[in-house]
Amino acid sequence: MVKKLFPFLGEYKKETILAPTMVALEVVLELLIPFLMARIVDYGIQGDGGISYTIRVGLVMILLALLALIFGGLSGRYSAIAGMGFAKNLRAGLFRKIQTYSFRNVDKFTTASLVTRLTTDITNTQNALMMVLRLAVRAPIMLIGSSIMAISINPRLSIIFIVTMPILGIALYLISTNAHPRFRDMLEKYDGLNEKVQDFIVNIRVVKAFVREDHEEEKFVDSATQVKNAQLRAEKLVILNMPIMQFVIYSSVVAILWFGGNMVVSGDFYIGQLSSFIMYMMQTLISLMMLSMIFIMLIISRASFTRIVEALDEVPFLDDDNANPNLELKDGSIEFKQVNFSYNQDPNNLVLKDVNLRIESGETIGIIGGTGSSKSTLVQLIPRLYDVFDGEVIVGGSNVKDYKLKTLRDNVAMVLQNNVLFSGTIKENLRWGNEHATDEEVIEAAKAAQAHDFITSFEKGYDTDLGQGGVNVSGGQKQRLTIARALLKNPQVVILDDSTSAVDTATDAAMRAEFKKQFKDVTTLIIAQRVSSISDADRIIVIEDGEINGFDTHERLMETNVIYQEIYDSQSKGVNIDE
Repeated sequence: MVKKLFPFLGEYKKETILAPTMVALEVVLELLIPFLMARIVDYGIQGDGGISYTIRVGLVMILLALLALIFGGLSGRYSAIAGMGFAKNLRAGLFRKIQTYSFRNVDKFTTASLVTRLTTDITNTQNALMMVLRLAVRAPIMLIGSSIMAISINPRLSIIFIVTMPILGIALYLISTNAHPRFRDMLEKYDGLNEKVQDFIVNIRVVKAFVREDHEEEKFVDSATQVKNAQLRAEKLVILNMPIMQFVIYSSVVAILWFGGNMVVSGDFYIGQLSSFIMYMMQTLISLMMLSMIFIMLIISRASFTRIVEALDEVPFLDDDNANPNLELKDGSIEFKQVNFSYNQDPNNLVLKDVNLRIESGETIGIIGGTGSSKSTLVQLIPRLYDVFDGEVIVGGSNVKDYKLKTLRDNVAMVLQNNVLFSGTIKENLRWGNEHATDEEVIEAAKAAQAHDFITSFEKGYDTDLGQGGVNVSGGQKQRLTIARALLKNPQVVILDDSTSAVDTATDAAMRAEFKKQFKDVTTLIIAQRVSSISDADRIIVIEDGEINGFDTHERLMETNVIYQEIYDSQSKGVNIDE
């Protein structure tokens, strides 16, 4: 796990080395201070050293304390730089990895879980690294150094350490083995909470329209309560660490004062030696407390480490490692050869069954069928958003698996069913299709999508800010903008997945006419619920339960296809409710 995360230190390896180095120097200086204090008491005050010896040693102590302070400050600075730099690189690396995921990978993790891993989990990892760079170096050096110094002062009293250390070790082992699964469960509850928050914020207009604020609040409170309970269950175990530590420390202090005091009374021990021994003992036990804190932090962070590495190790279900980097789409022809598809790769649960189609380059193809008939699934196989379970999808004369994903998707522009716009201006959103597009090309694409007129009606025109998710435009306007964005890619194939459902019939007709005029050589696939939106297509695919029920012109389907006739009749004449 550590080996997997180590490369993300990147350019911050120097600070990662300097931080513990500064800590080590600070600890060495701190270990000398109790020794010098004992010399002042035993030789400067009670012995023959006198005031001059006390002053000299006192000045050395002040110098050591100042140097220790400087080294401590530097260690804090370097550890902060290393920790935050590591978190930055890890977030970037994880984000980059997530971008390689296919739709199926994202479905596996869920959006909320990936957000938690990019935020809470990485923050936990950052805090753990910063603690390790300082305390994980300071505590062992302090523990070993102070133990050696204490033993050199009085070996008999040091037996107390031999008794106390196993108690702490056993307690830490028992706490750690039981705490890790509890913290993992807590982070999974965080995933659920983030999912509820995401749903509410994204769909807040729907919530308000249905006056369901109370219902959403109940769901949120329930998720927050689950997080609280999971956190309490985990924390109530690790908080046992502190009282155990305090019990051991105070018991050790009492034992040292009792036995050490008797030694002083009997003349076998000097007061200065006893005071320095107590300080070394405190340093030893505080070092043990630091180690326990590190241990607890690592227990908490271990669940985060696991989740981050799990996301980094995830193998994308789609890759183009074996693709031909020089292969280009020669045209917009599309062919499905005996295609079967299942989202969970289950041959007994096929969503598409034995699909065979041949679409010529430049054709306009309509796709229609009932809800859940797998219309969207069919077209998502063309830009290889999913891979077929069986069979082949041929685009531009070659199997989609033979293309580099960038090459394929640059030539297949798809407007998804869920129209997504980003924060920023209209022009910035349109240039997602082609970042190098000129203003003239942007306007031409907007005109083709029947968006130019409403864009210019805004005070700032193409520089109008859309707000988060395009909240400043209507549903129909949003659809037209996403279509214009797709057209800017200058693709060989355009797929409109129910992308004109919020557009009036007149605008829809004008858009189709413009497509035929400007993009006559581009293969266009239009998924629609309205027959009127696809009746003038070259051919129309009728899908029923994942199977091709018909594939012909509007006129021929009206003569031969029962399902198409029923859809047409229901839309043109109305539906008999009793039937």
